[in-house]
Amino acid sequence: MRALTASDPEQVGPYRITGLLGVGGMGRVYLAASPGGRQVAVKVIRPELADEPGFRERFARETSAAQAVSGAFTAAVVGADPQGAAPWLATLYVPGLSLAEAVARHGTLPEPSVYALGAGLAEALQAIHAAGLIHRDLKPSNVLLAADGPRVID
Repeated sequence: MRALTASDPEQVGPYRITGLLGVGGMGRVYLAASPGGRQVAVKVIRPELADEPGFRERFARETSAAQAVSGAFTAAVVGADPQGAAPWLATLYVPGLSLAEAVARHGTLPEPSVYALGAGLAEALQAIHAAGLIHRDLKPSNVLLAADGPRVID
């Protein structure tokens, strides 16, 4: 996690921003706290994307579809505002390294861990497909290794 700068928001929707988790192609992902203190990850869309014709409608459809996904191996959507000044999507925060970070830091995974990872990813994809969706960006940086198993994000 990185420290916030003056250009980062203090609040997004009902969530108080506490740190920067990362920057991706669609925008910035922040660690935040709900009014009740629960940690969430809030993705705030880049302004130039939000201004593209049709983007907000696509983002609203994708947000709605993501809310339909349930499963032990995904991060649940807890809020969104596709029509806000800066569109955003919030999911439950999943503490853990991404698969990409884990391999970069520690090398290849032991065989039992690979089996558990594969089973968790298969279950996550089943939940995603059961909601009528296809994850179009499944890659090691979009797989978080939580204490209780992998989570597919993004």
